[in-house]
Amino acid sequence: MRFVLVTTILFLAFSNLPGLAQDSKSSAVADSALAKQLGADELGMRKYVLVILKTGPQRVADGPDRDEMFQGHFANMNRLANAGKLVFAGPFGDKTDWRGMFIFAVETRDEAEQLASTDPVIKNGEMIAEYHTLYGSAALMAVNEIHDKIAPK
Repeated sequence: MRFVLVTTILFLAFSNLPGLAQDSKSSAVADSALAKQLGADELGMRKYVLVILKTGPQRVADGPDRDEMFQGHFANMNRLANAGKLVFAGPFGDKTDWRGMFIFAVETRDEAEQLASTDPVIKNGEMIAEYHTLYGSAALMAVNEIHDKIAPK
C-alpha cells in the first residue's frame, strides 16, 4: 500500500515538470509568427515537392551553348529562390545519372512541373525531372536567407 501511495505522489510531482508532461494541449508552436511566415502547419511541417534531376536524352555539347545553358540554369534557380519557390537545390557528387535536386515550396506536382519547365537544362533535354511529394520541416524555408548571409558576395 505504501508503494502505491509513494508511486502516486512521485507521478503527480514529476508530471507537472516542464518537458515531462505528455499533455496533448501543449502542442502550440513556440513561435507562432515564425511558423506562419514559414507556412508551417500545427506540427511545424509543410508540403514540398522534391525534384530529382537526372541525365536527359540530349547532352548539349561543350562550348558556348552549354556555358549559356548552365548560366541560365543558375539564373533560373536564383529567380525561383528569390520568389520563395525554390527552397533548396544542389548537385549530387556521385557519378551517376542523378545530377541534382530541387525542393520546391509548392502544394502540387503540377506546380513543381511548371517551375522546373522554366529551367534551361530541362528545356534543352540535358536533364529530366522526377517528382516526389515531400512533407518536411517548414524551417527549410529559411535556408535561402541563411545561405545569403554565409555565401561569398
